[in-house]
Amino acid sequence: MGETYAAAGVDIAAGGRAVELIKPAVRSTFRDGVLGDIGGFGGLFALPSGYRQPVLVSSTDGVGTKAEVARAAGRFTTIGVDLVAMCVDDLVCQGAEPLFFLDYISVGSLVPERMAELVEGVADGCRQAGCALVGGEMAEHPGVMGDDEFDLVGFAVGVVERDAVVTGAAVSRGDVLVGLHSPNLRSNGFSLARRVLLERAGLSLGGPAWDGADTDLVTELLAPSVIYTPAVLALLAAVEVHGLAHITGGGLPGNLSRILPEGMSATIDTSSWEVPRLFSEIARLGEVDGGEMARTFNMGIGLVAVVPPSQAADACTVLNEAGCAASVIGEVTEGEGPVTLL
Repeated sequence: MGETYAAAGVDIAAGGRAVELIKPAVRSTFRDGVLGDIGGFGGLFALPSGYRQPVLVSSTDGVGTKAEVARAAGRFTTIGVDLVAMCVDDLVCQGAEPLFFLDYISVGSLVPERMAELVEGVADGCRQAGCALVGGEMAEHPGVMGDDEFDLVGFAVGVVERDAVVTGAAVSRGDVLVGLHSPNLRSNGFSLARRVLLERAGLSLGGPAWDGADTDLVTELLAPSVIYTPAVLALLAAVEVHGLAHITGGGLPGNLSRILPEGMSATIDTSSWEVPRLFSEIARLGEVDGGEMARTFNMGIGLVAVVPPSQAADACTVLNEAGCAASVIGEVTEGEGPVTLL
């Protein structure tokens, strides 16, 4: 008997079943601008009308080793939200409204039901962000990945008026830093978190997240990212915003410094918000010093808006009314040094 693709580990029929399972989730994200339906060789999207000089903004990202936690726990419905958050919250930092999204899922062995769970998470994230899931790819990699291994990456495109692009160039001394709170790790620092919690401390995913916790560790680790985009778009429409920084890998020091003009630095008061317990547990169990924690994790602040001091109170009000907890966490200062955490 001759060889077949299925014998080599690629099941085309399973791929077809997976596509059928994800169709309702994908269609639930469609918005004005989507042309056509699932199944084309490319996703079609009409550029919105009303823009004088529209600029397209793009971003791509993944969920990193948070995927390994999902795999180990057999829970696949939330990390798609993280994927969307990582991409669209980058777009909005340049003032862009996300329009559409594409995902790429590679697996060792394609299980249609698992694929449907992953895509449902992506669709959930797209609905929260207000963008359409217009396409994607499922790739089976037998012999390269284990049967239950997978990776999840995405790509987003947004639009902004040319004269409304947020670059950070307007940031000046005395501007106020408004921090948008993050209740969890989002999708960053999981290699260190897993090493400390699961390997060094030997904690069980099914056990309490910490002594006296009401939730188990896996629920804390797989809690989906807040998607800040809708709240930030409301902020941009209400107050003057000089800069926006998405706090991902590199933490507050690494990401805030990306939008500070030459000659500007920033001071952050770390006592101005409550750091979620999971971060302190990682620091304690891993004996991780404060500098390493700040460079690796968001430490409870997932995005920072830089606004004039006269508009800081209004900015916090707008964000809180949009469902995103926010508070003043610092200010812009003169200097060439690194961002200072007090």
